[in-house]
Amino acid sequence: MSVAALADLPPAGLPEIAFAGRSNAGKSTAINLLTDQKRLAFASKTPGRTQLLNFFELSQRDETLQRDRNNPAVACGTLVDLPGYGFAQAPPAQRAQWETLVGGYVDQRQTLVGIVIVMDARRPLMTGDEALIDFVSGRESGLHFLLTKSDQLNNSEKKAALATAHARAAQIGPRATAQLFSAPKRQGIEELSYILAGWLKS
Repeated sequence: MSVAALADLPPAGLPEIAFAGRSNAGKSTAINLLTDQKRLAFASKTPGRTQLLNFFELSQRDETLQRDRNNPAVACGTLVDLPGYGFAQAPPAQRAQWETLVGGYVDQRQTLVGIVIVMDARRPLMTGDEALIDFVSGRESGLHFLLTKSDQLNNSEKKAALATAHARAAQIGPRATAQLFSAPKRQGIEELSYILAGWLKS
């Protein structure tokens, strides 16, 4: 389901994991790859296409977060695709509405157990990313830095980007982690699945 206002949020129940990040960082693409669905979350090359809070429920029989075919059972939960921050093809008033929606959800949602901050590996930890990290600093939920588009970096650049993200995660504490991710190369799916499954089961 999709909602445009905090009053329309579904009743709190299953644990939720939110995907946040700058517009066009690859949130929807990561969700599609993680769930092995081509168009579950709408992915576009145009920044700012995700304008609502989009909820995707995972069932017990879904193998989304469990790649072991001998043990298909997974924890129940919900993935939430958040509108991107930063540049977006929308009027200022509409962007302000999105910020209120996202900020209110992240601040108030009791069932939010983890936040994946999706960042372009070529430009990690930009101003908007740091603002979100500061905003959620009071929460006890998990925090994971997903450095997307890592296939566009050479090996030394990958190491540097990951080292930067790991250093920032270390400043936050054990609840924060980081990894590289590439949708075209299908790299990092298992690591991301492991992190999210741990959040849902905790």
